[in-house]
Amino acid sequence: MPTREPTLLEALSLASAVADELVVGTVRDTHHAVADRLYGALRRPTGGLVRVPEAAHRAVSAPVYAGLGLGLRTLATGLGAVGSRGIGPRVESERYGRHLRAAVNGLIGDRLRAERHPMAITMSVRRFGRDVGTGPEDLAAAYPRATGRVVVLLHGLCEDEEHFRRGRHRRGTTYAEELAEHGWTPVLVRYNTGLSLRENGVELTALLQRLVDRWPVPVERVALVGHSMGGLVARAACAVATGLEAGWTAHLTDVVTLATPHLGAPLAGGVGHGSRALARYPEAAAFARILDQRSVGVHDLVKGLSDDVPPLPRVRYRLVSAALSTSERGLLRNVVGDMLVGQESAYGRRHGRELFPGAEVMHLSRAGHFDLLNHADVAVALRRWLA
Repeated sequence: MPTREPTLLEALSLASAVADELVVGTVRDTHHAVADRLYGALRRPTGGLVRVPEAAHRAVSAPVYAGLGLGLRTLATGLGAVGSRGIGPRVESERYGRHLRAAVNGLIGDRLRAERHPMAITMSVRRFGRDVGTGPEDLAAAYPRATGRVVVLLHGLCEDEEHFRRGRHRRGTTYAEELAEHGWTPVLVRYNTGLSLRENGVELTALLQRLVDRWPVPVERVALVGHSMGGLVARAACAVATGLEAGWTAHLTDVVTLATPHLGAPLAGGVGHGSRALARYPEAAAFARILDQRSVGVHDLVKGLSDDVPPLPRVRYRLVSAALSTSERGLLRNVVGDMLVGQESAYGRRHGRELFPGAEVMHLSRAGHFDLLNHADVAVALRRWLA
């Protein structure tokens, strides 16, 4: 079902609350930690006389930070109350607002869902920047030229379905538009990338089943194309579906993953190491908490999906990797890769371990992680793979 679009005031309310928690809290804790170290170093040389200015310093700074925090919390409450009445422009009235909402969900989407915040994204089919219902009449109206071949495109972390239009002004087209010209009906899905892979997998399986059951014409083939996290969500949905009796997977013929970290994204995992290192020092501990605000979706992206999520039989898997360099050296391709995902992780291969035996692989040099959202070479391969 289409969900209510949050207002700009509700977005500002969220920003005020986060500013109180992270910005004011971080500045306050760092300020006090630095002051404690300085005054601690001066206590012995001054014979304890420094305790007087230390107490005065605390007496002045504490109320200032408390006042700032109270002001931001009050602002957040007021803006949220007014925005919840539907007053003011909608966040998604402009593309930048939709992108902002997607990015926020990637960072704290699990928290937004738990708090039932209106900024939380609910998984849905999207067309022309709006949710599409999955009732028979809704689908028939949204896809008047529906065919029996359905290709579902799944975006990555902090993205939305419109990211598949990246570079359209240069290429003049997109994967969805090209596949439509070759007899496929593209279905773009938006989801909350801050949720766990399992939760998104369950929701995607339910959504795909509704699509297959209520599609305007009999479904002949289903293909999944996932960029980055989207490939993991596709696999998670397949894993959920294996425990069900005949359903949408009976029509699934192809899974294409574009720069998907099947074995994890170690570069993204470096954030976790950084937060632990910062937490060792009182002056930097507050910054560590900012890094630790990552959603469960980010944690899942870092880990990837293990061997207990095997490929489905009779389904063709195609795996695409990218690297900024043209080097054949393993370090550059497998560690640096496209600046987020290395080649081995994109292929699901490491130390003799292979998640997708017999899968067709494709590597693009001089291409970054986000270039695979709309790349001419990938488009050619998609037309061949989905012929």
